[in-house]
Amino acid sequence: MTQERLNPLNDYLFLKIMGEKGDEEQLLAFLNAVLGRRGTNAIESLEIIENKTIAAEVFGDKTSILDVRAKTAAGERVNIEVQLRNPGNMNRRSLFYWSLEFSRSMEAGQEYHETPNVITINIVNYEFMPQIPAFHTSFHIWEDTYREALLTDALEIHFIDMVKFRRLKEKDIRRDALHRWLTWFDKESPQTLVEEVVKMDTAIQKAEEKMVYVTNDKEALRAYQMREMALSDWNSGINHARREGRQEGRQEGRQEGRQEEAREIAKALKNIGDSFEKIAGVTGLSVQEIENL
Repeated sequence: MTQERLNPLNDYLFLKIMGEKGDEEQLLAFLNAVLGRRGTNAIESLEIIENKTIAAEVFGDKTSILDVRAKTAAGERVNIEVQLRNPGNMNRRSLFYWSLEFSRSMEAGQEYHETPNVITINIVNYEFMPQIPAFHTSFHIWEDTYREALLTDALEIHFIDMVKFRRLKEKDIRRDALHRWLTWFDKESPQTLVEEVVKMDTAIQKAEEKMVYVTNDKEALRAYQMREMALSDWNSGINHARREGRQEGRQEGRQEGRQEEAREIAKALKNIGDSFEKIAGVTGLSVQEIENL
């Protein structure tokens, strides 16, 4: 029986494939694909900044951040995060992690003009910014009226929307390296297509080999499964909370016990970053009540 393919976008597995010493080849190729850098403009080499200590309890906690970090030969800092669930605040979350990487890169006595550029890449498995049809978006700081005026190139934030990529009717895996990578990352891709992109791209072949290695490592496989279970538990819990909230919201004149339950649901939704207006719609509480929790 053919073994089921692991999900490369499980954040623990993504870290094992792209974020450890020895993974430079595949990470370098992926970054150049995302950033569209080719020829003399391509990133030539990088240094992976490893997350050396990952506590066992982190594997089962989906709130933990297992990101891939690197420093390019030109001094740029790169942070890649995979987010399979919608935390409801990904725009601010990404800006926050960009700022952490930017501040971490500053050294004592360093002048501001010496601070490196920071590139943040977010791979999300839900529809991000539905008003934009493109699956790949990038953001910089531009002047509102004179859009050609860039304030600084220190900030660069990318979003890769896997939901929109799957909707893409024609994927150019032969000429577009990013299409090849996302096809390989997508667990829903047909196995024959996965095998095809592996044969076409030596860096993806290296990533495939690393995933096979992880599959055969019992401890790593267990950590992967714990992360999958944590995500599944989170989805089940929050869906239950929302169902309960909707039921509560439809009942008039709730008793104090039901009010307390609604407040607990609101706290859970507030902790994951849902907007106050959305929480109010789910629980029936007022925005003021939610702010006071």
